[in-house]
This record gives sequence, structure tokens and C-alpha cells, in this order.
Amino acid sequence: MPIHHQLLELQTTDALALYNLTPQVQAFVTASGIQNGHVLIFSRHTTTALVVNENEERLLEDIKTYLRKLAPAGDRYLHNDLHLRSVPPDEPINAHSHLMAITLHNSELVPIVAGQLALGTYQAILLCELDGPRCRSVFVQASGE
Repeated sequence: MPIHHQLLELQTTDALALYNLTPQVQAFVTASGIQNGHVLIFSRHTTTALVVNENEERLLEDIKTYLRKLAPAGDRYLHNDLHLRSVPPDEPINAHSHLMAITLHNSELVPIVAGQLALGTYQAILLCELDGPRCRSVFVQASGE
């Protein structure tokens, strides 16, 4: 069974944002030549997440509002006590971002049928940036026939 992989690189622009990766993942699947199988999309960061959902502007704003309520940046978190941890000098105060990430997914598995992502009509593969802006990488791996 052939297996292909690639890193997708993305420079995020906001502290909390959602980015549609569907076109890049579909381009990777097409280039891989896999006609039937699946593609794994995996976040390589502890303060990003991946979800399959609708890429609709107002819903994306609702998701960001929901995440901010779930783990407010201004709350008290032990992880943010940088003076009690051995950390690099540029370590961010980002416990809220880690907490958002653990409530979401760090990977998604999408079927490939006839060389196309088998997503539903309104589904998109979204990268959730929870602690940006930063340069992010997402690992994609397609396998099948």
C-alpha cells in the first residue's frame, strides 16, 4: 500500500484564528495519486488543533467566541507562572491556548474516494490557531491505492 507524506507550512496572523486547509490537503492527495484510502492530517503543535466543520465566516466567529469563553486568557493558570518553571526567555503566557487545544482534536482522518476528499457538502478541514501569530506546520499522510 503506497504511503505519501508532506508538511504543510502556514504563517498565522492572529492570536486566535481558523484557517481552511482543504485546498492544500486536496492538492496533496491529487499529487500523491492515491485514488482510494485515507489522509491523516496531524497538528505538530500543542497550541493548535484540527477540526472538520463548516468554513462559514459567522460560524468561525462563533467558534472563536466559544473558545474564548471556554478558556479565558485572563484567568489564573499555574502554567503561566513562568518564574516557577525552567523556560526560555521568550516563553509566552499561553495556558489558555493549551486548554483550548485539549478540548479539540490534534488530528483528523478523512477518506479518499476516487482521488477526492470524501467530505460532506459543507465540511472543510480547519486549522485552529490558538496561540498565534506563529509559523505552523501540519503533517499530512495519505495511504491507499
